[in-house]
Amino acid sequence: MAMPSKNSLSTKLVTIGAVLLTVALLSIGLTLWVTWQLEGGAAAVNEAGRMRMQMWRLNSTAQSKHSEPAVADLVDEFSKGLALLKTGDPGRPLFMPMNDEVNARFRSVQAHWASNRSIWLGSDSPDIDQALLATSQTVAAVDGLVTAIEQQLARLTAILNLFQFVMMALAIAGSVVMLYTGYQYVINPLANLQRALRSIQNGNFAARVDVDSDDEFGQVASGFNGMASELQGLYEGLEAQVKIKTEHIEAQRARLESLYEISAFSASAASIEELSRGFAKRVRVVVGADAAVVRWSDEANQRYLMLASDCFPQDMLDSERSLLAGACACGNLKFDARTRVIPIVEHEDSPMRACARAGFVNVVSVPVRLQNRLLGEIDLFFRSGVQLSPQETDLLDALASHLASGLESLRAAALEREAAVGEERALLARELHDSIAQSLSFLKIQVQLLRTASRNAQPENVKTALDELDTGLRESINDVRELLLHFRTRTNTVDIEAALQETLQKFKHQTGLPTQLHVNGEGLPLPADVQVQVLHVMQEALSNVRKHSKATRVFLEVSKGAEWCFEVRDDGCGFSAMSPQSQTTHVGMQIMQERAARIGATVLVQSVLGEGTRVVLSLPAHPVSGVNGGSMNLDAQALAALDRAA
Repeated sequence: MAMPSKNSLSTKLVTIGAVLLTVALLSIGLTLWVTWQLEGGAAAVNEAGRMRMQMWRLNSTAQSKHSEPAVADLVDEFSKGLALLKTGDPGRPLFMPMNDEVNARFRSVQAHWASNRSIWLGSDSPDIDQALLATSQTVAAVDGLVTAIEQQLARLTAILNLFQFVMMALAIAGSVVMLYTGYQYVINPLANLQRALRSIQNGNFAARVDVDSDDEFGQVASGFNGMASELQGLYEGLEAQVKIKTEHIEAQRARLESLYEISAFSASAASIEELSRGFAKRVRVVVGADAAVVRWSDEANQRYLMLASDCFPQDMLDSERSLLAGACACGNLKFDARTRVIPIVEHEDSPMRACARAGFVNVVSVPVRLQNRLLGEIDLFFRSGVQLSPQETDLLDALASHLASGLESLRAAALEREAAVGEERALLARELHDSIAQSLSFLKIQVQLLRTASRNAQPENVKTALDELDTGLRESINDVRELLLHFRTRTNTVDIEAALQETLQKFKHQTGLPTQLHVNGEGLPLPADVQVQVLHVMQEALSNVRKHSKATRVFLEVSKGAEWCFEVRDDGCGFSAMSPQSQTTHVGMQIMQERAARIGATVLVQSVLGEGTRVVLSLPAHPVSGVNGGSMNLDAQALAALDRAA
């Protein structure tokens, strides 16, 4: 075994990475410096080229008709260009890569410009030959400077190419080093661990990993060897016990899966026929029976009706749809009967001869009970011998219990739907009686008055009756619309605030009056049926505001606590106890009192003529609706019919 290395894997990787990083940073720094020099030199070449163009432009301007300021500007611009080349501009960047040749060429340009500058600054136009000679000399000096700079840039470019080649070589060398390091210190130890792990997975618990280092992988290898030794000790003699446990768990899993599947089907079945037929098919497959029948007992337990069957012979299906209790082994359950296996004996006088002719050998009878009531039985027919283990018996009993619960749930749901429909109809009838019916009675009286006035030729009375009819019809239409809005309001089992807010929004949309809801305090949520009655009282109070108050603003305040309190307040005209409005709102007040009485609450109405009205609903500490308020949701067809009527 190799001598373990004492350096950790982290130290090795950090050292190699630090060396490679240092070399890379040096190379990058040198490359950046050379690139900076190239950029500054290229900008200097561009500036020198621009100076050549300026020189020729200066000569051309001086020879033509011109103003002295224009020539002076060009001379000054050329001088600034020389100064820029001399000092440089790090921001661009722009500077000349200085060496002896470049410095000599630049001094030559400065000398020519110093000697020839005065030619263009005179008041008269310079001699053409003299100006051309000076221009040529200066441009030649600038060309020499550009050539020197370009030669220096060429040398720097060669250096940059060399740096790039060196960096490429360093990258290749670094990659090789990293690959070798990764293979030597990471990949190879991992491969050894994977080989040992595969051996463990294949059942070879004697597999071990060679520990040749003291780094992290060496520690992992040592831990792996310890784990393998521990597993080898635990595995010995354990296989048989695991097999037994596995078989038991698999049987339990299969039973639970069957129970879950049938339970899920029972919960999703939409009808008794669908539930019983699907249950018969599934239970037959689960127990491996050749046929299955679900029978249901009548109320007197005198007959058993066949709800569904699966793979049952057709001739027996026709003859046993209604089976007299006690006439056969099927349908012969006692109150305390349990799941049992009944052998089928072929005999001329035997009531089971039809089963024997069909080739059945045994029938398993499973009673169906719900809360100590015997509801029916499940009959499973086998064409071979069968014996039920206690687990299988428990499974069949559980499946029968789920069938009973599912059928009872469907029956209860049907009764609940029927009761809900009846309650909705009763609720709608109460609402119509409390609002629309009274308006129609008023309209009937006005029609009789109209008929009398018309017969007696009383035009004033006719006009009055027509105005009353028109007002009554508008009120009836508003009542119908208000009733539609109220029935669309949903209660909330957590907090009534959302339903109140929705009611105020609908009231605001209907009347255009600004509303405000304020809730304070903390309290337990109200029961849903109590919320229904509270909402109806609040809606009736808002209806009275709409009809009579002439208000400009409505407030609804809710105080939560052990005893809830709801207050509707407006800033309308108010009324006195003896005013006609007090008589017209009597019916609405009676409706609110009746609804409050259903939950043990009280309604207080306070009004001062010209100062608005205040309606306060106070609930007891534990309100309970004496009459189930039911849901305030109408089905879509009823809502559409009411909308068309409105």
